[in-house]
Amino acid sequence: MPYRSGCGSVVGAILTLMAGTLLAGPASAQSGEPIKIGFSMALTGGLAPNGKSALLAQKLWEEDVNAKGALLGRPVKLVYYDDKSSPAVYTKLLDVDKVELVVGPYATAQIAPAMPIVMQKKKTFIGLLGLAVNSEFNYPNYFAMIPSGPDAKPAFTKGFFDVAMAQGAKPQTVAIVAADQEFSRNAADGARENAKAANLRVVYDRTYPPSTADFAPIVRAIQASNPDLVVVCSYPPDSVGIVRSVNEIGFKPKAIGGAMVGLQATAIKTQLGPLLNGWINYDFWLPVPKMEFAGVGDLIKRYQAKAGAEGVDPLGYYMAPWGYAQLQVLQQAVEGTKSLDDAKLGDYIRANTFKTVAAT
Repeated sequence: MPYRSGCGSVVGAILTLMAGTLLAGPASAQSGEPIKIGFSMALTGGLAPNGKSALLAQKLWEEDVNAKGALLGRPVKLVYYDDKSSPAVYTKLLDVDKVELVVGPYATAQIAPAMPIVMQKKKTFIGLLGLAVNSEFNYPNYFAMIPSGPDAKPAFTKGFFDVAMAQGAKPQTVAIVAADQEFSRNAADGARENAKAANLRVVYDRTYPPSTADFAPIVRAIQASNPDLVVVCSYPPDSVGIVRSVNEIGFKPKAIGGAMVGLQATAIKTQLGPLLNGWINYDFWLPVPKMEFAGVGDLIKRYQAKAGAEGVDPLGYYMAPWGYAQLQVLQQAVEGTKSLDDAKLGDYIRANTFKTVAAT
Protein backbone atom coordinates (compact mmCIF):
# COMPACT_ATOMS: atom_id res chain seq x y z
CA MET A 1 0.00 0.00 0.00
CA PRO A 2 1.69 3.24 -1.07
CA TYR A 3 1.59 6.20 1.29
CA ARG A 4 1.93 9.75 0.10
CA SER A 5 2.24 12.93 2.06
CA GLY A 6 -1.24 13.85 3.19
CA CYS A 7 -3.15 10.87 1.81
CA GLY A 8 -3.63 7.13 1.71
CA SER A 9 -4.40 5.11 -1.37
CA VAL A 10 -7.08 2.47 -0.95
CA VAL A 11 -10.74 2.95 -1.71
CA GLY A 12 -13.24 2.82 1.14
CA ALA A 13 -16.46 0.81 1.11
CA ILE A 14 -19.75 2.62 0.46
CA LEU A 15 -22.81 1.70 2.49
CA THR A 16 -26.43 2.47 1.86
CA LEU A 17 -28.46 2.98 4.49
CA MET A 18 -9.08 16.76 24.75
CA ALA A 19 -5.18 17.33 27.50
CA GLY A 20 -6.10 15.26 30.56
CA THR A 21 -4.63 12.55 32.79
CA LEU A 22 -1.70 10.69 31.31
CA LEU A 23 -2.48 7.16 30.25
CA ALA A 24 0.12 4.68 29.09
CA GLY A 25 0.10 1.18 27.71
CA PRO A 26 1.90 -1.56 29.63
CA ALA A 27 5.64 -1.81 29.10
CA SER A 28 6.99 -5.22 28.14
CA ALA A 29 9.76 -7.11 29.86
CA GLN A 30 12.34 -7.06 27.05
CA SER A 31 15.76 -5.63 27.80
CA GLY A 32 16.54 -2.04 26.97
CA GLU A 33 14.64 1.20 27.46
CA PRO A 34 11.25 1.20 25.73
CA ILE A 35 10.75 3.07 22.48
CA LYS A 36 8.08 5.55 23.52
CA ILE A 37 5.49 6.39 20.85
CA GLY A 38 3.37 9.39 21.75
CA PHE A 39 -0.01 10.55 20.55
CA SER A 40 -3.30 12.01 21.66
CA MET A 41 -6.67 10.33 21.21
CA ALA A 42 -10.30 11.38 21.52
CA LEU A 43 -11.35 9.60 24.71
CA THR A 44 -14.09 12.01 25.78
CA GLY A 45 -16.64 14.03 23.82
CA GLY A 46 -18.45 13.31 20.58
CA LEU A 47 -15.51 11.56 18.92
CA ALA A 48 -14.73 9.33 21.90
CA PRO A 49 -16.53 6.18 20.65
CA ASN A 50 -14.30 6.14 17.59
CA GLY A 51 -11.19 7.21 19.49
CA LYS A 52 -11.57 4.48 22.11
CA SER A 53 -12.09 1.89 19.39
CA ALA A 54 -8.88 2.94 17.63
CA LEU A 55 -6.98 2.90 20.91
CA LEU A 56 -7.88 -0.71 21.63
CA ALA A 57 -6.48 -1.72 18.23
CA GLN A 58 -3.32 0.27 18.92
CA LYS A 59 -2.90 -1.53 22.24
CA LEU A 60 -3.19 -4.83 20.39
CA TRP A 61 -0.39 -3.68 18.07
CA GLU A 62 1.74 -2.84 21.11
CA GLU A 63 1.13 -6.32 22.53
CA ASP A 64 1.96 -7.97 19.20
CA VAL A 65 5.23 -6.12 18.65
CA ASN A 66 6.46 -6.81 22.17
CA ALA A 67 5.42 -10.47 21.99
CA LYS A 68 7.43 -10.91 18.78
CA GLY A 69 10.68 -9.51 20.11
CA ALA A 70 10.03 -5.77 20.16
CA LEU A 71 11.37 -3.12 17.76
CA LEU A 72 15.09 -2.64 17.14
CA GLY A 73 15.60 -4.93 20.13
CA ARG A 74 13.66 -2.61 22.44
CA PRO A 75 10.10 -2.94 23.73
CA VAL A 76 7.57 -0.37 22.57
CA LYS A 77 5.44 1.69 24.91
CA LEU A 78 2.44 3.76 23.86
CA VAL A 79 2.15 7.05 25.72
CA TYR A 80 -1.13 8.83 25.13
CA TYR A 81 -3.46 11.51 26.45
CA ASP A 82 -7.09 12.35 26.00
CA ASP A 83 -6.55 15.22 23.58
CA LYS A 84 -9.65 17.34 24.31
CA SER A 85 -8.71 19.16 21.09
CA SER A 86 -5.58 20.62 22.71
CA PRO A 87 -2.44 20.73 20.55
CA ALA A 88 -0.41 21.28 23.74
CA VAL A 89 -0.51 17.51 24.20
CA TYR A 90 2.24 17.13 21.59
CA THR A 91 4.44 19.72 23.26
CA LYS A 92 4.15 17.76 26.51
CA LEU A 93 4.78 14.43 24.80
CA LEU A 94 7.95 15.69 23.14
CA ASP A 95 9.35 18.05 25.78
CA VAL A 96 8.26 16.40 29.04
CA ASP A 97 7.60 12.73 28.27
CA LYS A 98 10.50 12.63 25.82
CA VAL A 99 8.79 10.28 23.39
CA GLU A 100 11.00 9.30 20.47
CA LEU A 101 8.24 8.91 17.89
CA VAL A 102 4.81 10.45 17.49
CA VAL A 103 1.76 9.55 15.45
CA GLY A 104 -1.30 11.63 14.81
CA PRO A 105 -4.54 11.57 16.76
CA TYR A 106 -7.88 10.58 15.28
CA ALA A 107 -9.85 13.08 13.19
CA THR A 108 -9.14 16.22 11.24
CA ALA A 109 -10.17 18.57 14.06
CA GLN A 110 -7.50 17.07 16.33
CA ILE A 111 -4.72 16.51 13.77
CA ALA A 112 -4.67 20.02 12.31
CA PRO A 113 -3.89 21.87 15.58
CA ALA A 114 -0.98 19.52 16.25
CA MET A 115 0.64 20.09 12.86
CA PRO A 116 2.56 23.30 13.68
CA ILE A 117 4.13 21.60 16.70
CA VAL A 118 5.30 18.48 14.87
CA MET A 119 6.49 20.59 11.96
CA GLN A 120 8.58 22.76 14.28
CA LYS A 121 10.07 19.61 15.82
CA LYS A 122 10.57 18.08 12.35
CA LYS A 123 8.79 14.88 13.31
CA THR A 124 7.40 12.32 10.91
CA PHE A 125 3.65 12.30 11.56
CA ILE A 126 1.05 9.74 10.44
CA GLY A 127 -2.48 11.01 11.02
CA LEU A 128 -5.49 8.79 11.62
CA LEU A 129 -8.41 9.44 9.25
CA GLY A 130 -7.75 13.17 8.87
CA LEU A 131 -9.30 14.55 5.67
CA ALA A 132 -6.99 16.73 3.55
CA VAL A 133 -5.20 18.03 6.66
CA ASN A 134 -1.98 18.67 4.73
CA SER A 135 -3.60 20.69 1.95
CA GLU A 136 -2.73 23.88 3.84
CA PHE A 137 0.51 22.86 5.54
CA ASN A 138 2.22 20.96 2.70
CA TYR A 139 4.51 19.30 5.22
CA PRO A 140 6.55 16.59 3.45
CA ASN A 141 6.73 14.30 6.48
CA TYR A 142 2.99 14.18 7.11
CA PHE A 143 1.16 11.04 6.00
CA ALA A 144 -2.48 10.09 6.42
CA MET A 145 -3.95 6.73 7.29
CA ILE A 146 -7.18 7.26 5.35
CA PRO A 147 -8.50 5.54 2.20
CA SER A 148 -9.32 8.71 0.27
CA GLY A 149 -6.39 8.76 -2.14
CA PRO A 150 -4.38 11.69 -3.46
CA ASP A 151 -7.47 13.82 -4.28
CA ALA A 152 -8.95 13.49 -0.84
CA LYS A 153 -11.68 16.13 -0.70
CA PRO A 154 -13.88 14.91 -3.60
CA ALA A 155 -13.04 11.27 -2.88
CA PHE A 156 -14.88 11.44 0.41
CA THR A 157 -18.31 11.91 -1.19
CA LYS A 158 -17.67 10.37 -4.61
CA GLY A 159 -19.37 7.13 -3.60
CA PHE A 160 -22.48 9.01 -2.52
CA PHE A 161 -22.71 10.82 -5.84
CA ASP A 162 -22.04 7.63 -7.81
CA VAL A 163 -24.92 5.86 -6.06
CA ALA A 164 -27.26 8.86 -6.17
CA MET A 165 -26.67 9.57 -9.87
CA ALA A 166 -27.35 5.93 -10.81
CA GLN A 167 -31.08 6.44 -10.24
CA GLY A 168 -33.39 6.13 -13.23
CA ALA A 169 -34.70 9.68 -12.93
CA LYS A 170 -31.50 11.71 -12.95
CA PRO A 171 -31.22 14.17 -10.04
CA GLN A 172 -30.90 17.80 -11.07
CA THR A 173 -30.25 19.67 -7.81
CA VAL A 174 -28.26 19.21 -4.62
CA ALA A 175 -28.08 20.76 -1.17
CA ILE A 176 -24.83 20.78 0.82
CA VAL A 177 -24.81 21.32 4.57
CA ALA A 178 -21.72 21.13 6.78
CA ALA A 179 -20.52 21.85 10.27
CA ASP A 180 -18.30 24.93 10.39
CA GLN A 181 -15.10 23.05 11.20
CA GLU A 182 -12.22 21.72 9.16
CA PHE A 183 -13.29 18.16 8.34
CA SER A 184 -16.77 19.16 7.28
CA ARG A 185 -15.58 22.16 5.29
CA ASN A 186 -13.07 19.98 3.44
CA ALA A 187 -15.73 17.36 2.70
CA ALA A 188 -18.12 20.07 1.52
CA ASP A 189 -15.42 21.46 -0.82
CA GLY A 190 -15.17 18.01 -2.37
CA ALA A 191 -18.94 17.69 -2.60
CA ARG A 192 -19.08 20.90 -4.64
CA GLU A 193 -16.50 19.47 -7.03
CA ASN A 194 -18.54 16.28 -7.39
CA ALA A 195 -21.75 18.24 -7.89
CA LYS A 196 -20.13 20.28 -10.66
CA ALA A 197 -18.81 17.14 -12.35
CA ALA A 198 -22.31 15.64 -12.24
CA ASN A 199 -23.89 18.82 -13.69
CA LEU A 200 -25.99 19.32 -10.59
CA ARG A 201 -27.27 22.74 -9.55
CA VAL A 202 -26.50 23.63 -5.94
CA VAL A 203 -29.66 25.09 -4.39
CA TYR A 204 -28.51 25.20 -0.77
CA ASP A 205 -24.95 25.50 0.54
CA ARG A 206 -24.47 26.53 4.16
CA THR A 207 -22.58 25.69 7.35
CA TYR A 208 -23.85 25.52 10.91
CA PRO A 209 -22.01 26.08 14.21
CA PRO A 210 -20.53 22.87 15.68
CA SER A 211 -22.42 23.64 18.90
CA THR A 212 -25.81 23.36 17.15
CA ALA A 213 -28.28 21.19 19.07
CA ASP A 214 -31.58 21.83 17.25
CA PHE A 215 -31.38 20.83 13.58
CA ALA A 216 -35.05 21.21 12.75
CA PRO A 217 -34.69 24.80 11.41
CA ILE A 218 -31.73 23.72 9.25
CA VAL A 219 -33.58 20.71 7.86
CA ARG A 220 -36.66 22.82 7.11
CA ALA A 221 -34.51 25.38 5.27
CA ILE A 222 -32.96 22.60 3.19
CA GLN A 223 -36.39 21.13 2.50
CA ALA A 224 -37.63 24.55 1.33
CA SER A 225 -34.92 24.58 -1.36
CA ASN A 226 -36.47 21.35 -2.74
CA PRO A 227 -33.21 19.54 -3.59
CA ASP A 228 -33.10 16.13 -5.22
CA LEU A 229 -29.96 15.22 -3.25
CA VAL A 230 -28.66 16.30 0.15
CA VAL A 231 -25.01 15.96 1.15
CA VAL A 232 -24.42 16.14 4.90
CA CYS A 233 -20.88 16.69 6.23
CA SER A 234 -21.05 16.17 9.98
CA TYR A 235 -19.44 14.84 13.16
CA PRO A 236 -21.21 12.27 15.41
CA PRO A 237 -23.51 14.47 17.55
CA ASP A 238 -24.60 16.42 14.46
CA SER A 239 -25.13 13.25 12.45
CA VAL A 240 -27.53 11.88 15.05
CA GLY A 241 -29.38 15.19 15.33
CA ILE A 242 -29.78 15.56 11.57
CA VAL A 243 -31.03 11.99 11.10
CA ARG A 244 -33.63 12.51 13.81
CA SER A 245 -34.77 15.87 12.45
CA VAL A 246 -35.08 14.60 8.88
CA ASN A 247 -37.28 11.74 10.09
CA GLU A 248 -39.37 13.91 12.40
CA ILE A 249 -40.07 16.46 9.66
CA GLY A 250 -40.72 13.78 7.05
CA PHE A 251 -38.22 15.20 4.56
CA LYS A 252 -37.62 12.69 1.77
CA PRO A 253 -35.15 13.77 -0.93
CA LYS A 254 -34.10 11.27 -3.58
CA ALA A 255 -30.86 10.64 -1.69
CA ILE A 256 -29.34 11.95 1.53
CA GLY A 257 -26.10 11.26 3.41
CA GLY A 258 -22.54 11.42 2.14
CA ALA A 259 -19.94 12.39 4.77
CA MET A 260 -21.54 11.70 8.12
CA VAL A 261 -19.09 10.62 10.80
CA GLY A 262 -20.65 8.61 13.61
CA LEU A 263 -23.19 6.55 11.69
CA GLN A 264 -20.57 3.80 11.44
CA ALA A 265 -20.60 3.25 15.22
CA THR A 266 -22.54 0.21 16.39
CA ALA A 267 -24.07 2.09 19.33
CA ILE A 268 -25.37 4.86 17.08
CA LYS A 269 -26.71 2.40 14.52
CA THR A 270 -28.53 0.60 17.34
CA GLN A 271 -29.81 3.88 18.76
CA LEU A 272 -31.20 5.15 15.45
CA GLY A 273 -32.34 1.80 14.07
CA PRO A 274 -34.91 2.16 11.26
CA LEU A 275 -34.40 5.93 11.17
CA LEU A 276 -31.31 5.14 9.06
CA ASN A 277 -33.28 3.37 6.34
CA GLY A 278 -32.60 5.02 2.98
CA TRP A 279 -29.51 6.96 4.05
CA ILE A 280 -26.34 6.64 1.95
CA ASN A 281 -23.10 6.98 3.85
CA TYR A 282 -19.51 5.76 3.80
CA ASP A 283 -17.53 3.19 5.73
CA PHE A 284 -13.84 2.26 5.49
CA TRP A 285 -13.75 -1.47 6.23
CA LEU A 286 -16.29 -4.29 6.27
CA PRO A 287 -15.95 -8.07 6.65
CA VAL A 288 -16.35 -8.77 2.93
CA PRO A 289 -14.04 -10.93 0.76
CA LYS A 290 -12.32 -8.06 -1.06
CA MET A 291 -11.33 -6.45 2.24
CA GLU A 292 -10.03 -9.57 3.98
CA PHE A 293 -6.42 -8.42 3.96
CA ALA A 294 -3.75 -10.45 5.71
CA GLY A 295 -4.18 -10.34 9.47
CA VAL A 296 -7.34 -8.25 9.61
CA GLY A 297 -9.62 -11.17 10.47
CA ASP A 298 -7.46 -12.13 13.43
CA LEU A 299 -7.28 -8.49 14.54
CA ILE A 300 -11.05 -8.11 14.48
CA LYS A 301 -11.51 -11.39 16.35
CA ARG A 302 -9.10 -10.35 19.09
CA TYR A 303 -10.51 -6.83 19.23
CA GLN A 304 -14.06 -8.14 19.65
CA ALA A 305 -12.97 -10.51 22.39
CA LYS A 306 -11.73 -7.51 24.42
CA ALA A 307 -14.30 -4.92 23.36
CA GLY A 308 -16.83 -5.68 26.10
CA ALA A 309 -14.36 -5.34 28.95
CA GLU A 310 -12.88 -2.18 27.38
CA GLY A 311 -16.31 -0.61 26.85
CA VAL A 312 -15.68 0.16 23.18
CA ASP A 313 -17.56 -0.41 19.94
CA PRO A 314 -18.31 -4.16 19.95
CA LEU A 315 -17.58 -4.67 16.24
CA GLY A 316 -14.63 -2.36 15.59
CA TYR A 317 -15.09 -2.34 11.83
CA TYR A 318 -14.68 1.41 11.38
CA MET A 319 -11.60 2.20 13.46
CA ALA A 320 -9.73 -0.97 14.44
CA PRO A 321 -8.07 -1.79 11.08
CA TRP A 322 -6.90 1.79 10.60
CA GLY A 323 -5.62 2.31 14.14
CA TYR A 324 -3.61 -0.91 13.91
CA ALA A 325 -2.37 -0.17 10.37
CA GLN A 326 -1.23 3.32 11.36
CA LEU A 327 1.31 1.79 13.72
CA GLN A 328 2.19 -1.00 11.28
CA VAL A 329 3.39 1.63 8.81
CA LEU A 330 5.53 3.28 11.47
CA GLN A 331 6.86 -0.12 12.53
CA GLN A 332 7.82 -1.11 8.99
CA ALA A 333 9.53 2.24 8.43
CA VAL A 334 11.58 1.80 11.61
CA GLU A 335 12.50 -1.75 10.63
CA GLY A 336 13.30 -0.70 7.07
CA THR A 337 15.61 2.12 8.13
CA LYS A 338 16.82 0.47 11.35
CA SER A 339 16.49 3.93 12.79
CA LEU A 340 14.27 6.27 14.80
CA ASP A 341 15.50 9.30 12.85
CA ASP A 342 12.43 11.19 11.62
CA ALA A 343 14.04 12.41 8.40
CA LYS A 344 14.98 8.85 7.45
CA LEU A 345 11.53 7.56 8.38
CA GLY A 346 9.82 10.19 6.23
CA ASP A 347 12.04 9.42 3.26
CA TYR A 348 11.36 5.71 3.65
CA ILE A 349 7.58 6.11 3.86
CA ARG A 350 7.51 8.24 0.71
CA ALA A 351 9.63 5.73 -1.20
CA ASN A 352 8.03 2.44 -0.20
CA THR A 353 4.79 0.48 -0.08
CA PHE A 354 3.45 -1.21 3.01
CA LYS A 355 1.49 -4.35 3.81
CA THR A 356 -0.99 -3.76 6.61
CA VAL A 357 -4.29 -5.13 7.88
CA ALA A 358 -5.95 -2.36 5.86
CA ALA A 359 -4.35 -3.17 2.50
CA THR A 360 -1.86 -5.41 0.75
